[in-house]
Amino acid sequence: MKRILMLVGDYVEDYEVMVPFQALQAVGYEVHAVCPDKKSGETVRTAIHDFEGDQTYSEKPGHNFAVNADFDEVDVSRYDALVVPGGRAPEYLRLNDRVLDIVRFFNDHKKPIAAICHGAQILAAAGILEGRECSAYPACGPEVTGVGGRFQSIDATEAHVDGNLVTAPAWPAHPKWLARFMEVMGARITL
Repeated sequence: MKRILMLVGDYVEDYEVMVPFQALQAVGYEVHAVCPDKKSGETVRTAIHDFEGDQTYSEKPGHNFAVNADFDEVDVSRYDALVVPGGRAPEYLRLNDRVLDIVRFFNDHKKPIAAICHGAQILAAAGILEGRECSAYPACGPEVTGVGGRFQSIDATEAHVDGNLVTAPAWPAHPKWLARFMEVMGARITL
């Protein structure tokens, strides 16, 4: 069974944490969601971002999401892949040196990394996007290009793969983003 590490924090986007966490477990992966300064069983608040015709997404209170592993005890060498959901959490998680070291470890070891929406903020801060193609929520495009990445402006339902990196603009891309991520992990997916 492959093990996946998921980096979360308060105000992670609700769908972008709940859906992959449950879907990846449903197909047989072991998923550990961790948050700096939180232990297994403690919760993070989520935010629901929706597209309602405004110039940007709206934000509403989401659910409480329980982490199921201790951040301080994570041994990254025991994981096969990494998931970085979006929302507002990446904005401050990227300030945590250990979070950035975790991302660099997965990248340096060519292990699959799936990031969606504002998750690209953490990838940019970790310095792994130079010369690479990356999709994200469009407002994160300048952060991708600012660190030497090539922002991929794709439809909100699409996903983009660049080697071990699987990215998407937002939660409407879940079907393709998760399928591409599982393919990069070695699964055979038919759509």
